[in-house]
Amino acid sequence: MTTLTAQEVAQLAEYIENAELQAYEITKVTDQYPDMDYEDAFDIQWQIRKQKLARGNKVVGMKMGLTSWAKMKQMGVEKPCYGFLADYFSIPDGGDIKVDELIHPKIEAELAFVTKEELRGPGIHIGDVLRATDLVMPAVEVIDSRYKDFNFDLISVIADNSSSSRFISGGVAKPIADLELKTLGVVMRLNGQVVQTGAGAAVLGHPAASVAMLANMLAERGECLPAGSFVMTGAITAAVTVNRGDSFTVDFDGLGCISGRVV
Repeated sequence: MTTLTAQEVAQLAEYIENAELQAYEITKVTDQYPDMDYEDAFDIQWQIRKQKLARGNKVVGMKMGLTSWAKMKQMGVEKPCYGFLADYFSIPDGGDIKVDELIHPKIEAELAFVTKEELRGPGIHIGDVLRATDLVMPAVEVIDSRYKDFNFDLISVIADNSSSSRFISGGVAKPIADLELKTLGVVMRLNGQVVQTGAGAAVLGHPAASVAMLANMLAERGECLPAGSFVMTGAITAAVTVNRGDSFTVDFDGLGCISGRVV
């Protein structure tokens, strides 16, 4: 059940989105509204989405967050969350992440699923996802919480579009049958040094489980994942802080490499 009024949802959506658009830190929303719940948080996220669409932005994908046990532990939260990807979040492979547009960016290695059939929960499971997936491709997400010192609880991060800010996709796209997703290895290098390694099983045991969970969470709001959806399944590695002047590469077993620079 919701605890916030429509006016409070609208005010908080503006408060958070202004911080994202103008790249400044804010205090977490649960400090102001300690009784707010998950439904309130998603109401705020969907209001931010509505504001972007009204301004002429497009939603080009969805992302799951906090899907690895390492990540949940790192952020001190107990379950995953989702967010949306706006068109201007997309950076080409090898492109530049502009520090001035962000607050305290971190990068994560992820796998992205492209669907060929609608996934409508509840009751979606891994088998449904495998059948509905057209291609899997590598991605790097740039997360950037708007909250001071990257410090938040799960309700606050959901309201903040699950720390979404930028993403890079590229490398090689392959059919799911050609990949062993649980054991698919990833190596992240920052300025030439290996900083993170991982495998697909870090994402809820199997990355397709993340897509299934997303479809089921969307069903709670009467929404679905349409055919042709681009879904980033969550971090295989812990998040790595990046600063101006850094360059990074992420190698994915059988799916090529993604690179970028921080300027």
